[in-house]
Amino acid sequence: MVSLLVDVGPLRSAPAFRRLWIGQTCSGLGGQMSLVAVLFQVWEATNSPVWTGFVGLAQAIPVILFGLFAGTVIDRVDRRSFYLVMVIGQAACAVLLAVQGFTGGVPVVVVLLLVAAQSSFGAGAGPAARTFLPRLLPETRLAAGLALNRISFQGAMLAGPALGGVVLGAWGAGVCYLIDAVLFGLAFYGAFGLPPMRPDGDPARPGLRGVADGLTFLVRTPVVRGALLTDLAATVFAMPMSLFPLVNAERFGGDPRTLGLFLSAVAVGGVAASVLSGTFTRQPRTGWVVLAASATWGVALALFGIAPDAWTGLALLVVAGAADTVAVVSRSTIVQLATPDGMRGRVMAAEQIIGQAGPELGNLRGGLVAGATSGAVALSSGGLLAVAGVVLVGAATPGLRRFSVRARGRDA
Repeated sequence: MVSLLVDVGPLRSAPAFRRLWIGQTCSGLGGQMSLVAVLFQVWEATNSPVWTGFVGLAQAIPVILFGLFAGTVIDRVDRRSFYLVMVIGQAACAVLLAVQGFTGGVPVVVVLLLVAAQSSFGAGAGPAARTFLPRLLPETRLAAGLALNRISFQGAMLAGPALGGVVLGAWGAGVCYLIDAVLFGLAFYGAFGLPPMRPDGDPARPGLRGVADGLTFLVRTPVVRGALLTDLAATVFAMPMSLFPLVNAERFGGDPRTLGLFLSAVAVGGVAASVLSGTFTRQPRTGWVVLAASATWGVALALFGIAPDAWTGLALLVVAGAADTVAVVSRSTIVQLATPDGMRGRVMAAEQIIGQAGPELGNLRGGLVAGATSGAVALSSGGLLAVAGVVLVGAATPGLRRFSVRARGRDA
């Protein structure tokens, strides 16, 4: 039974990883609290869903625009020092958000610019932090470390908004931002004690040449390319979140309680898979796990589109959430292990960009298809397209199907 549960060995055996994990968990919680405060502030000032939609764009656009360039810098410098500078920048933006939250009267555009500035620093901090794990953990423990990071992420997603709402209601937006700034300090502490982490081999070429080298590596490395394409297939074709209100209205009477359960069910499945991550992080056939989990995500959402009742739909969304977590952890394991250290900054940046852009494109695709047909058709067709895309990627990438952590351990 113990072998089915999340492997906490990395937290026990690697003190540096433990400090980093605690710091990033705390900063993730603060980030979710801050997001609630931003959305509340923007809505209070404008009463416009268009302006609240700009909050997501302010977060996503800097990552997409600057991510690959940040990855090139990460592959040229000491990654630990770069990460610490980026965290200081994020904390400074949180402090400025806190100042305007306490003083009030600041135009909404200024709030969005501060959010975009903080996201710009995050475009560098995120990929840099991801390069640390292969230096801190042995290959056989990497999947377990990534699963622990996933639990941290999901815990922040579940607890952060609720805690942010309580703080916001009691003390206002400024306190939310101030807590975020303090928690960034814990992220700084978590990484401060790490050893210098210069990339192995020759440093990346500067500017566009370094970016081009990274893109060339992605295109010419089938295992990494295939792993990232499975993510795109799953999110671009079958991202359900934007369709939940429409499907709820079309098929389940528009009850807001049902809508809330739909949104929670995916997270519940993800948390359950994380808690039971020993079932897949200890599996050597990581490539097959990625393909099977990605296909399961598509199948579950396709069936959700035709679910006869809300309870069946909720069960399918729990399955989809679990499959998503299995796919994310296993895919990240493959990408980390199949990428040379000197290229990791750029590849981690590309993975972060795909993680931002894929769901946004998926929500757009779902909305366009639903506008022409219905929410159920958009969900079911998207799920089937996701399965087809995953099957095609798997068929075209034998190296991905054969990828095995155990085989790499024997070769090392």
